Amino acid sequence: MNGTDPASAYQPYDQPPPDRTARNHDTARRVALTICTIADIAAGLLGLWIVLHLLDANQENPFVEFVHGTADWLSGWAQDIFTMDTEGLRVVLNYGLPAVIYLLIGHGIAARINRA
Repeated sequence: MNGTDPASAYQPYDQPPPDRTARNHDTARRVALTICTIADIAAGLLGLWIVLHLLDANQENPFVEFVHGTADWLSGWAQDIFTMDTEGLRVVLNYGLPAVIYLLIGHGIAARINRA
């Protein structure tokens, strides 16, 4: 065929439908990869804020402000779980715990989706 027939792209009735399980598996893998990526980015931003804080980054810098604001938003539910006298340890624990939880939950959900 020369490809000019508009009906050539349609599935004939006498042939079985295409295998949808492979397509569903590929979709599940993409969803799992997306969930892993989101969890990794969230944990990465929290880890980056920990590093910037421990290195005494300039708090007036727009990039540092963005990372700090995003880290505060991501870890808002875990703020002040640990109240230490040492500021550095407090930041590591209060921002590190959400980072670890995001990684565990995100990768756990992705693994579950890949198994299904």
